[in-house]
Amino acid sequence: MSELLVDFITSLDGHASGEGWPGFWGLEGPEYLAWLGKQPEATYLMGANTYRLMSGFAAGEVPNGQDEFRPEASVDELTQASKVVFSSSLEKPLTWAHSTLVRDDAVEAVRAMKSSDSGLLSTIGSLSLCRSLLRAGLVDRFRVVMFPVITGATGEERIYDGYPDVALEMIEHRTFDGRIQLVEYKPRVLEHPPLGVPA
Repeated sequence: MSELLVDFITSLDGHASGEGWPGFWGLEGPEYLAWLGKQPEATYLMGANTYRLMSGFAAGEVPNGQDEFRPEASVDELTQASKVVFSSSLEKPLTWAHSTLVRDDAVEAVRAMKSSDSGLLSTIGSLSLCRSLLRAGLVDRFRVVMFPVITGATGEERIYDGYPDVALEMIEHRTFDGRIQLVEYKPRVLEHPPLGVPA
């Protein structure tokens, strides 16, 4: 059975990006980049917006006004990896190598993938997809790498908006380059706060 990892890169205040900021908020260091380059082989799950952005990077496109932009993952490695894209708006064939388009319900498709495969499944970006998979109880590991910046004025893509309450059991933690914090949890979706009793 496959294991599903939801994987986020965030500012301290939970934004996935910030207007005018480079990739990694310009704060990546050698320890973090070395760790990033040694991640286990995985099948990556994403939605249409993330697919458009990352396939654009692979084609050499850079977002307007961000000449210094550095994407949050090795595009070459992602190009070689298996990718499953959940979308009703994209058309076949997908042009990015090793990408499969799935129009079926993402939760049910991932549930079937988990039961039939034995490798690692990992999300990349795709906030609404991650939220749906977590709500459905399909996420085995929830990993966040927090960069030491608060983007209160310029932050975009608030990661946790719309999430249910979730209890997190820490299973891993690490600091990179003396400033970047990784925390990894086993998540459990809560029907109500632990001490709350429904009326």
